[in-house]
Amino acid sequence: MENTIEQNKEMTAQESLSIITETLNNSRKEITRRSGRFFIYWGVLLTFFSLLIYALCKFTDNEAWNWLWFALPAIGIPSERFLRDKNASENVRNDVSRFVSGIWSTFGFFACAIGAFTLIYSMLSSSPIRLLAAVYGLIAELVLLFGLAECITGVALKNWAIKIAGFVTGVGGLAIYYIAGSGWEPMLIFTFAGLVLIATGLIVRIQYK
Repeated sequence: MENTIEQNKEMTAQESLSIITETLNNSRKEITRRSGRFFIYWGVLLTFFSLLIYALCKFTDNEAWNWLWFALPAIGIPSERFLRDKNASENVRNDVSRFVSGIWSTFGFFACAIGAFTLIYSMLSSSPIRLLAAVYGLIAELVLLFGLAECITGVALKNWAIKIAGFVTGVGGLAIYYIAGSGWEPMLIFTFAGLVLIATGLIVRIQYK
């Protein structure tokens, strides 16, 4: 009798673990499926802003145009809600969605903090060399942060396309940074990152269509 009770308890524990695992896997798949359109959306925004700011900085030779980067989240985050499905079940929060949201919230905080600090420092600096080093260093720092955030998101969602895209963005962005040389050309890293983001979104949409 006791053996039967223990076996039933063991089966119940195994069934519970199986249900939890299946629920998490389904959550990952659903979040990944929905993320495709957000990758495309943010990729288009990033590409547009990077080309716009690059052109303004290059033709006016004024780094102050970099303050326009703060308009990207100011426009993107509020308008992002129009991409969300009306289906109420989509808005259910779970550990996976909270983790992914936390990844990008952390990236956004660090990106804004580092960007603001660098731009303020560059405006107060009287040395042109330090100014260029600060601005160009910011580009490398942000592309690494972006690639890392995307790669960790891919790990959390167990999706190879997102993991590879994050790696390509971080490492490929650095390659462009070192190859581009002086001038405003290194800023085109963000155009590259935006295009990779769009490609990632399209791949995810194909995977889960």
